[in-house]
Amino acid sequence: MKVPDLFNLSGKVAMISGGGDGIGRTMALALAEAGSDIVVFSRRLAKCEEVAHEIEALGAEALALQCDITREDEVDLVVQQAIQKFNKIDILVNNSGRTWGASPEVIPVEAWQKVIDLNINGTFLCTQKVGREMIKRSNGKVINITSYSGSRGTDPAYFDALPYNTSKGAINTFTKDLAVKWAKYNINVNAIAPGWFPTKMTEWTFDNRGAAILARIPMKRYGQLDELKGVVVFLASAASNYMTGQIVGVDGGLTAW
Repeated sequence: MKVPDLFNLSGKVAMISGGGDGIGRTMALALAEAGSDIVVFSRRLAKCEEVAHEIEALGAEALALQCDITREDEVDLVVQQAIQKFNKIDILVNNSGRTWGASPEVIPVEAWQKVIDLNINGTFLCTQKVGREMIKRSNGKVINITSYSGSRGTDPAYFDALPYNTSKGAINTFTKDLAVKWAKYNINVNAIAPGWFPTKMTEWTFDNRGAAILARIPMKRYGQLDELKGVVVFLASAASNYMTGQIVGVDGGLTAW
């Protein structure tokens, strides 16, 4: 197979949670640019519909759906609607996530539970439901969005977010263990661990702690969202067929020291 063919996603169908803005939107557009049809879903339907229009302008088909991924019934419905429209699901990008910043000793229990419920339990629900469809066809690509902070502690001077970091550490292990469990079904399970990228989630931190963050990044700059496009297409395509259980860092060298 020639190199362009390895990365060609024509005829594929991808689902992206939290795809209405930020990293999720970027990845949805990247997969569409590579030829995939897209199902984009989140709690904010209007945002998903905007992205769906962008995808259709690229020549791909798109389906925008509203879904709270912490609710099993809503995840079931989204998967059903995707199958009804496209008859299959080839790629799942588990992107939805949230954070909470506070010192560990003062974090409200409810805040901890919200982060864990969305970042871990929501990822599990989407993966299980979509995975069942992939198993039927003995084929699939699951791509989890984790974080550089899932593999280490972070300086509270600029990132005091124990619930978030804990949840991403769990997603790292979830990725590796699921890869082992589902290899027999020809399902690849990998993860992308971004460093610092400009999104609504990082806006306050950049404005208030930006100097401390940049001092830690070897490349001395934040990532640009388009710099995530190549890695998600790689992990969704035939180019990564012999790769599973891997966490791919895209962080400007942040985890290199």
